[in-house]
Amino acid sequence: MATFPKSKNSTPFAIGVGSALMDIILLESEQFVSAHGIIKGGMELVGPDRASELQGKSSNSAKFVPGGSACNTTIGLGQLCGKAVFVGTRGNDSLGEELESSISKNNVTPQLEKIDTPTGRVLSVITPDAERSMLTYLGAAAESSPELITAETFKGADIVHVEGYLLFNERLIRAVLEAAKSAGVPVSLDLASFTVVDANPTLVKELVREYVTVLLANEDEARSYTGTSDEAEALKILAQDAEYAVLKVGKRGSYIHEHGETTIVQPFGTGTAVDTTGAGDLWASGFLFGLINGKSMEECGRIASMCGYEVCQVEGAHIPETKWQGIRSTIK
Repeated sequence: MATFPKSKNSTPFAIGVGSALMDIILLESEQFVSAHGIIKGGMELVGPDRASELQGKSSNSAKFVPGGSACNTTIGLGQLCGKAVFVGTRGNDSLGEELESSISKNNVTPQLEKIDTPTGRVLSVITPDAERSMLTYLGAAAESSPELITAETFKGADIVHVEGYLLFNERLIRAVLEAAKSAGVPVSLDLASFTVVDANPTLVKELVREYVTVLLANEDEARSYTGTSDEAEALKILAQDAEYAVLKVGKRGSYIHEHGETTIVQPFGTGTAVDTTGAGDLWASGFLFGLINGKSMEECGRIASMCGYEVCQVEGAHIPETKWQGIRSTIK
């Protein structure tokens, strides 16, 4: 596995691949989550009517924003790098048009296949502890055409970032990883959810060992991947499979293991989280930006923590432009 290369582009260039989804943010109580059988803190694949059914049972209004793990990370990279592309599949419908327009407005070029299946969506139920529980209807996102992904798709990129949810479509994730390898572009994989890892334990480890340079996990995902809740041991196991292993431990910060060295990253900020949706995704944005710009692990972690903190101060996974300006100014 090659050492991660610093960008040779005049403007660093990142590509994200994942599910093109619209996020439906719904603030609700612990009792609501329990009463309706929602997996607290997890991600459940559901049919097209489940989200509408739950919205109808809530007295609160929902907020619609572009979503999907890799899409969130790519938007963050677009804000930091100045050049980013998101690859996915949307429905040929009004929700898909709204999603594509929103992605474009966030400094990312959408490269979206359009099909007749409805655009996917995620109902993200946020409880007072800022935890999010997701019910995902993949829709068109589950029907991406693997044959459309080639080495040409990733030509010139500094990093290809892939979300773990693609593990539900083995043909697609294999096509993405093989195309990135053929293009000579390093791959970053965010495990995305412990439910994803639990559903695909053998496949995820096989693909990480063969294709992945940067592996990102939170405590729950790392526990599912490694079989241990001991953080030091989990990080060690993650590091055996990828050159850059990241273990995110929420408000306690994170650990980065690279070339035999572990960097402890302190949390950024002291504000109380409003919503943790996108925290890991935007953490990844900052970390990957630092990597492709040749920054130290300490600096990569600092930028990552800054991005992860700021997104927790708002509802949804999108940092306001004023906050992005502050992050970019601090980096400079």
